Amino acid sequence: MSAESNGPVLVADAGSSSLRLTVFGDDGKVLAEHRGDSPPGDDTSGRLRGLLDEAPTVAAVGHRIVHGGPELLRHTVVDDEVRARLDRVAGLAPLHVPPALTVLDAARDLLPGVPHVACFDTVFHTGLPAAAREYAVPAAWREEYGLRRYGFHGLSYAWALGRTAELLGRPPGRLHLVIAHLGGGCSACAVRDGRSVDTTMGLTPLEGLVMSHRSGTVDPGALTWLQTRHGLSAHDIEEALNHEAGLLALSGTSDDTRDLVRGRGAGDERAALALDVFTHHCRRGIGAMAASLDRLDALVFTGEIGEDQPEVREEVCARLPALGLAGGLRAIVADRPEIVSEPGARVPVVVVPTGEAQQVDRETRALLVRRRT
Repeated sequence: MSAESNGPVLVADAGSSSLRLTVFGDDGKVLAEHRGDSPPGDDTSGRLRGLLDEAPTVAAVGHRIVHGGPELLRHTVVDDEVRARLDRVAGLAPLHVPPALTVLDAARDLLPGVPHVACFDTVFHTGLPAAAREYAVPAAWREEYGLRRYGFHGLSYAWALGRTAELLGRPPGRLHLVIAHLGGGCSACAVRDGRSVDTTMGLTPLEGLVMSHRSGTVDPGALTWLQTRHGLSAHDIEEALNHEAGLLALSGTSDDTRDLVRGRGAGDERAALALDVFTHHCRRGIGAMAASLDRLDALVFTGEIGEDQPEVREEVCARLPALGLAGGLRAIVADRPEIVSEPGARVPVVVVPTGEAQQVDRETRALLVRRRT
C-alpha cells in the first residue's frame, strides 16, 4: 500500500473496561496515543479531543467493532445506514459493541468531515465452511434467527498471520496454523492456506475457551437446569457467565494469570486449579483446531496472556506431544514476533505481539485506497 495514500489515521479500540486511541502515520509509526483503563462514557468526547489536540490532523478514523452480524460481512465506511445496522447487532456482543458505538458516535460528531471505517473482528471468519459454521439446532433457529457461528478476534488473527508468514519466510496463503489469542477474551483459530476454517468462539464471544471472567463453553443443559430447577433468570445467568465466571470464579481472587502464577507458587490451591483448568481448555481448543488442518506448520500465541505469560505457553505446549509440540520454550517477553521453541522443533511455536490496532490502521487505509481506484 502506498505510504502517501491517506495521512494520519486515528484508530479507536473500545472495550468493556478500556478505551485505546492511537494515531498512526503512513509508515505505521505511532504519532499519538491514549490508553484508558475505564470504559467509554460521558467523558468520551473529552478524551478524544485531548488526543486530537496533541496529534497531527487525522485523515480518517478506523473503529474496531467486535461483531458485524449477518449483514456486515466486510470492513466498511460508516454512514447512517451502517450505523443503524450496528445498533441491530449490538446485543450479540453486549460487552463490546455498545462501548464501541459510544466512541463511534462521539468521533463522528467531532470529525464529521473525515471517513469513519468500521473494521469487524467477524470479517476474518466470513468464509468458514458450513461444517464449522452451522449449529445442529432446528432449522427455524438457523434460518429465522440467524443462529450460527461467527467467530471473533479476527483482526488479531489477521495481524498474527501476516507477522508469522514474515517470520517463517512463507506466503500466508501456504500456511496451516493454529493461532491462540489469549487475553481477557480467549479463542483459538484454525488457518488453512491463509483463511479461517474453524474457531472456538461462536454466535457470541462467550463460547469456547475459559477466559478471564467469562466462562467459555458450558453445557447448555446446565443452563436450562439452573433456570427450571433453581429459578435463575436468563439475565442472572448472562451476567454470571460474562462477569463472574472464568479464572475469577475458579480462583476466587483474580482474573489475571500473573496473579494466579504467583498465588500458585505461594501454595494457593484455587489459583493452581484455575491455571490447570485454563491451560487444559487451551490444549483442548488447540487440538480441536488442528483437526481442521492437513498439517501444523506452527502454533502461534498472541494476546496479552499469549505474549507475556511464558508459564501458560509452556504448560500448553509441554502437554501436547500428540501435535508434535514440546516444552522447553524460551521465556521471552515479546516486543516483536519470535520463535520461542527449540531450534529444529518439529512444530515451531511463535509469539506475536497483539496488533489489532495496527491491523485496523491497515484495513482502514486499504479500504480508502480501494474506494479511490
